[in-house]
Amino acid sequence: MRNLLTFIVAALLALPAAAHKASDAYLQIKSTDSGLSVRLDIALRDLDVALDLDADADGRLTWGEVKAAWPAIETYVLGGVRVAGCALRAVDRGLERRSDGAYAVLWLASDCIPSGEPAIVYALMREVDPTHRGIARLDLAGRPTVVRVLDPSLVAREAPSAQAAASAAASAVQEPRGATAFLREGVHHILTGYDHVLFLLCLLLPSVMRRTPQGWQPVERLWQAVLPVAGIVTAFTLAHSITLSLAALKLISLPSKFIEPAIAVTIVLAAFDNVRPIFRGHRGVVTFAFGLIHGFGFAGVLAELDLPTSQFAWALLQFNLGLELGQLMIVAAAAGALYLLRRHRRYPAWAIRAGSLAAMLVGVLWFIERTADVSLLPL
Repeated sequence: MRNLLTFIVAALLALPAAAHKASDAYLQIKSTDSGLSVRLDIALRDLDVALDLDADADGRLTWGEVKAAWPAIETYVLGGVRVAGCALRAVDRGLERRSDGAYAVLWLASDCIPSGEPAIVYALMREVDPTHRGIARLDLAGRPTVVRVLDPSLVAREAPSAQAAASAAASAVQEPRGATAFLREGVHHILTGYDHVLFLLCLLLPSVMRRTPQGWQPVERLWQAVLPVAGIVTAFTLAHSITLSLAALKLISLPSKFIEPAIAVTIVLAAFDNVRPIFRGHRGVVTFAFGLIHGFGFAGVLAELDLPTSQFAWALLQFNLGLELGQLMIVAAAAGALYLLRRHRRYPAWAIRAGSLAAMLVGVLWFIERTADVSLLPL
């Protein structure tokens, strides 16, 4: 039992520093009468992980470092992005500043004209970041717009030929993943969004206990734990669904440099309330307010694609359902484990107090990282 409680604290301290922002790249693939054009947007922070762009290792990328690295970036991209039957070449490049940082933008072209939807081989970041995804919008002549979520880990590491790799990618990435791509992506984003997970865990730690004048006491019945958990999950779900939708529709836009530190602050406050009550019985209201902030953290995936209205609505519904499915998986596993541990005499000290203090420490370090642009925790 002591080992299990120790594991809870250790797991909180082991959370990756960069987990607050899922790693995504965006592809826009269009066919015209003259051939195929591809635009790829990928964050410089991701390219730095793959190619070590920061030549002087000072933690900051300068224009000179990026300019010197362009040939390596183009070579890396052309080696990791292929369209079956089409030989791509780089035709232009640029940088674009966004709310979550600077992106490298590469324009690729080919003289081929696909007769149908081409298979896409996407292997960028495969060796260095298993959470990375490519999100492709395909606008092909005479065909409706489609969106594909590209998982680099599904591409064979040693493909015997480009044709075989394209065939494997087509079967693994496009179907049946295409029909439920954003449902899966929603699950992926919540499970790899460790700051959102940590916030939920902070709310769940005391859910199997009751505060009394004599201190923490374990609940007697399962429903006594389920009801608070249900209220927490409902408030969080409603709140982040609202701001996710508004932000994805571009009706409200807040910069990432504000949202990411604010999410870290919600973790610190939720954890502090476990140690010393500051919300005074209004945890549901506070959870809803904090959930509004977390919703902005999920919105980037859909906002970047500029989809037609009908496809956007379907993708948004899938993505949100995926978030909730992943959230329920987390809550069910955590609440079940905590319920089994609740009667241990060290639960208040180890799980609630030590676990909350560990979460506060991680939240503070994340806040410093996200405001000062420094790295304090390992990736």
